[in-house]
Amino acid sequence: MLERIKELVELLNRAGRAYYQESREIMSNIEYDRLYDELVALEQESGIVLANSPTVNVGYEVVSELPKETHESPMLSLDKTKEIEGLKAFLGSQTGALSWKLDGLTVVLTYENGELTKAVTRGNGEVGEIITNNAKTFKNLPLRISHRGKLVVRGEAVIKYSDFENINAQIDDVDAKYKNPRNLCSGSVRQLNSKITAERNVNLYVFSLVQAENVDFNNSIMTQYEWLKEQGFDVVEYKEVDAGNIEDAVGYFAEAIKTQDLPSDGLVLVYDDIEYGISLGRTAKFPRNGIAYKWADELAPTSLIEIEWSPSRTGLINPVAIFKPVELEGTTVSRASVHNLSVMESLELGIGDKITVYKANMIIPQIADNMTRSGNIIIPDICPVCGGKTEIKKINDAKSLYCVNENCQAKKIKLYSLFVSRDAMNIDGLSEETIEKFISSGYIKEPADIYKLNRYESEIVGTKGFGRKSYDKLWSAIEASRETNLVRVIYGLGIEGVGLSNAKVICKYFDYDLERMRNADKEILVGIEGIGDVIADAVIRYFANENNMLELDNLLKELNLVTEKKAEVEAIFEGMVFVVTGSVNHFANRNEVKDKVEELGGKVTGSVTSKTNYLINNDINSGSSKNKKAKELGVPIITEEEFIEMLPKN
Repeated sequence: MLERIKELVELLNRAGRAYYQESREIMSNIEYDRLYDELVALEQESGIVLANSPTVNVGYEVVSELPKETHESPMLSLDKTKEIEGLKAFLGSQTGALSWKLDGLTVVLTYENGELTKAVTRGNGEVGEIITNNAKTFKNLPLRISHRGKLVVRGEAVIKYSDFENINAQIDDVDAKYKNPRNLCSGSVRQLNSKITAERNVNLYVFSLVQAENVDFNNSIMTQYEWLKEQGFDVVEYKEVDAGNIEDAVGYFAEAIKTQDLPSDGLVLVYDDIEYGISLGRTAKFPRNGIAYKWADELAPTSLIEIEWSPSRTGLINPVAIFKPVELEGTTVSRASVHNLSVMESLELGIGDKITVYKANMIIPQIADNMTRSGNIIIPDICPVCGGKTEIKKINDAKSLYCVNENCQAKKIKLYSLFVSRDAMNIDGLSEETIEKFISSGYIKEPADIYKLNRYESEIVGTKGFGRKSYDKLWSAIEASRETNLVRVIYGLGIEGVGLSNAKVICKYFDYDLERMRNADKEILVGIEGIGDVIADAVIRYFANENNMLELDNLLKELNLVTEKKAEVEAIFEGMVFVVTGSVNHFANRNEVKDKVEELGGKVTGSVTSKTNYLINNDINSGSSKNKKAKELGVPIITEEEFIEMLPKN
């Protein structure tokens, strides 16, 4: 029993880290819940609870570069039930508020003297990330309110399904599309660049009031909600319930979610009587004043027909389950991604197996369970497109299948589709189908060949589905794309893990100097904000490949790269050393402060020494180690505003 407990703890923690920190899945939600419930039962039966069990740990350590802050009061998870009877038992004779459990990112907001002064993510429940500038871009969040005392509220930052679909529709590369609104929201809220957050249409819905100075709410949660609405907040939709009407209220939400634009993975029930809820206290993980109700996903039984192996431009071959069509949430579905080999093996899938399928958050088809578990799927040792060898690789604890043939046609088709996409070379008229035809006809063997398609003008004009008008339009788009910039080229090369945002970061770091980028070693690359070991290794591999470099050089001969223009500025900080610490308000993040110092000739280091000229810290009176060291050495401590005063006036 103890060994099984250890196994479950390790597996669930790995799945949790993958989902919450790395925005990827190594098992389905249903599988996670099943294993979690098994762990709870074993812990109760044995009386053994390991220190790192997910049943007692609230979350996972924050891993981004955003500044951190400890919450004044810990943010605990809620206990859960899947039965309406469980809600009735929790409620007893009390009145409660039943509301949506939104599926986004929890944020704590602090207002002082009517102004939003701080926003912090939930993080691991104890320590969160400061995202104040990003929160100020949330579409529906009031920056000023009428209440002048200190106010602390908690809300859920979410991206609506409609916005999620619009954002994905603008991404031509299938591999780069976002998996679900929750992952997109998490990445958007925790951006180091608040401009990106603003572009993502993030909304925030308040679900809890932590503190409101000098306001009497008559001991009622629902009175708090109504007062918060008066302050300008969007409060999560709720219903007043008791034991007599809670079943009808659950039915209302169950019907409403079918057309709900906000992602929700269940409901939350809290006691309206604030003092009563507080008097119940808390467990190590759960407060006792609330409980979560998880939707019972609509499951449909079916049988597995085959596993389709779908290659991508990176060589990754994704397993896709094809099953007998079934009706789910009002639509017919017949296929679902299995994510990777690890998930496929955990389900022990086999042809003909009796499986159940569902839609995660009522959108994305997933396999819930496999009743037969024959495990007879044969993993192909050759690529279904090119016939080249395949290889199983284990990356971040997940096993996946890859085609190792560099000349695989599937890689080329997907790669060229990315190359001509809107955010890369922006060549309209080259669909995947057309690219496949041109590759098969020998017109395109490398990216530079796209700019030589006029050699085959007569052949293309005579191609079925083409004609003079289509050719002229295509060639016009190709000619227009010759004038471009390095960011578009680097993104269009399809280097594994280098999306548009990473391409921008890398190019900016090297001052748009391709030669510096080509010759950079791993130590330099991992020093770039947001670039870790995996991406750094992929960049090095790409530039170390002689064929890649030959093709890149040939491509550059066809292009006119527009050089990024830098404004001429006086190096007023020449020879000066700065240290930046704490949160910032006027800049998007501390890296922007660093960029400004370096732009003006200065240098930013991580620790205060006798060579430091200024320590920038908005909390001048804090007892931080950097402040203490600065005072010991007589280094001036200045605020962000004082630093801005030092900058040249335009």
